[in-house]
Amino acid sequence: MQKILKRRNFIELTATSAAALMLSSLEAYALSHKPDFSMNKNFELKLLATNWGFSGTLDEYCKRVTKEGYDGIEIWWPMEKKDQDALFEALKKNNLEVGFLTGGYQSNWQEHLDYFKKMIDAAATNSIQKPLYINCHSGRDFFSFEENKQFIDHTLQLAKDTGIKICHETHRSRILFAAPIARQYMEKIPDLRVTFDVSHWCNVHESLLNDQKETVDMTLQRVDHIHARIGHPEGPQVNDPRAPEWNDALNAHFAWWDAVVEIKNQKGERLTILTEFGPPDYMPALPYTREPLSDQWAINVYMMNLLRKRYTN
Repeated sequence: MQKILKRRNFIELTATSAAALMLSSLEAYALSHKPDFSMNKNFELKLLATNWGFSGTLDEYCKRVTKEGYDGIEIWWPMEKKDQDALFEALKKNNLEVGFLTGGYQSNWQEHLDYFKKMIDAAATNSIQKPLYINCHSGRDFFSFEENKQFIDHTLQLAKDTGIKICHETHRSRILFAAPIARQYMEKIPDLRVTFDVSHWCNVHESLLNDQKETVDMTLQRVDHIHARIGHPEGPQVNDPRAPEWNDALNAHFAWWDAVVEIKNQKGERLTILTEFGPPDYMPALPYTREPLSDQWAINVYMMNLLRKRYTN
């Protein structure tokens, strides 16, 4: 136990002593690598927080999000009326915008599709608050092309009917789980819009995608929403993006995000970004104690501030 406590004290001391350096490096990185294009007055950036890993109440979460300076939250659409009411009350009280996450978990295709339609239809047509976007954890990697296409077809019609941006996420185990698979859908469904969580593709392809530039560039043209987590060839999340050993991964991700921002800026459109570093098991942890190696909340706030400094005047 004494060894564990010493180890914990060492980690806390190291984190504290490095805090000032990390904060100063934030502004230095944001400004020294800032994209070289003038900002369109119609371009709008919305930065959102995840509740993934937050152990407090919904109200505590929303208060903390507001205090940190986020514009809103991304959260799973609640299926129960009482939970919907609680969510809308917390959003209103804390003056927050929202993006809804929808999906299914069933391994049976028809059951999955039916559940997905029920969830996303309710999220898109609720009468209380129109979301900034809806992000889809849709389909499965083992469903056929035609089966997965029905998820996309439904969302394309729903987006037309409601005027809501509806995006499908580049996420492991889902429709767009790998770059060449996603390319097949993009080539055959020109209106497909994407939530770009490229950290998953880095993991799937065990690379920073230097050999798939054409496919990545094609994807960037279809992005409306970004999940800002830094992945690497051996995993979907580095332990701490502020650590210098991850500079190659950090620079690769920001190059992709810069390209999306430039596209949206040229069009004078809105871009939403979720800071989505997660808790264990996404966050590496110590064995036995399962203590996370870094502070998840602090990393996400760091990313939010860096993104705001980088992509706003």
